[in-house]
Amino acid sequence: MATSSNESAGTNVAGTNAIATRITELVTPIVSDLGLDLYDLEFNSGVVRVVVDTKPGLLGEDGQPAGVDLEKIGVLTRLISKEFDHSEPVPGRYTLEVTSPGLERNLRLPRHYVREVNKVISVRLTAPLENSNERRVQGLLVSADDREITVRNASDVEIAINYAMIDRARTVFEWKPTSKEEARHSKKKFATTTEAKAS
Repeated sequence: MATSSNESAGTNVAGTNAIATRITELVTPIVSDLGLDLYDLEFNSGVVRVVVDTKPGLLGEDGQPAGVDLEKIGVLTRLISKEFDHSEPVPGRYTLEVTSPGLERNLRLPRHYVREVNKVISVRLTAPLENSNERRVQGLLVSADDREITVRNASDVEIAINYAMIDRARTVFEWKPTSKEEARHSKKKFATTTEAKAS
């Protein structure tokens, strides 16, 4: 996680929303120019948190969704800091955090859920479900739109959940066992890389 600072000031809720909107307008084209996606942006208590991810559907060499490397995070931090110094979207002191969502990512907006369809998620509800009296739902995210999500639980039951019912939610990273052949290939690749660096 990279951070950058400037001088301080308090803002009301309306002012905070206006600042967040302005920051989004400035940050979005910078993120896009690096081939990344602006996953989330928050401005709270003087902290500007920019969360970026690879474009949806982009896969790495292992066939898994590709992540954002530290080099791009560093470049992005410098570019955003430079733009903020020029445009001054945040009055007073602030801290800039540029990061990626990580393996288990928070889901706050409908577009976050749409992006994670067919992945396992965990949802904490604001109130218990009427039919089960449970406040937590975990399972496969079957579908998501602007109004609600549908989760298939371990009992193969599909549960429709309106966004207003969700207190918080996140994806659940599932460790996949590696076969012996894959492990040998990985070790061989590492050894080859190490030799190349040493020579």
